[in-house]
Amino acid sequence: MGPESFPQNVALRDDAVVELQPLKPGDMEDLRAFYRGLPEEDRLVLKDDVTTLEWSRRFRHRLETGEVISLVARSGSAIVGEGTLYRTFHGWTRHVGEIRVACHADYRRRGLGTTLVSTLVKLATDLGIEKIIVQVVADQLGARRTFEKLGFHKDAVLPHHVMDLNGAKHDLILMANDIPLIWAAMESMNLEVPV
Repeated sequence: MGPESFPQNVALRDDAVVELQPLKPGDMEDLRAFYRGLPEEDRLVLKDDVTTLEWSRRFRHRLETGEVISLVARSGSAIVGEGTLYRTFHGWTRHVGEIRVACHADYRRRGLGTTLVSTLVKLATDLGIEKIIVQVVADQLGARRTFEKLGFHKDAVLPHHVMDLNGAKHDLILMANDIPLIWAAMESMNLEVPV
């Protein structure tokens, strides 16, 4: 699955259609607007302050080097979801990818998160990645359920590992699965993966 596979129109559970496409460097302001529109409680536990210009510059650089692959879902011109595959090119985890996903509140529980994850898994497979990990704050029940449906299992819990922007500490759950097992879970769900 390469850039020629996009954009793709994808129907959600309620038959609403969003357009999936790789994030382009010129889309950074739209992406920052998407993140600024998320409820503050959602942004409290993100690894970075995704609303800043400095984050935008770092993320754009990682896009350009291929260290990250970002897919956005658009409804009209607005970004309503974003999923990122992080990878390394060298070292002992070069066979492992990490996925992070965020969806606008109006697009949750409609299948958008699952669609973003499954498409990123397909991209990871094509890149030779063998295992996917995700990090989920224990309070993020919807995200945990999405990944569990796709066969991810809890590898570790790090108590009080995450400190949100208000200073409150939360448990961090590390979930993982091998690509073939994720594919098996997606097939058992009859999940269509964009090609």
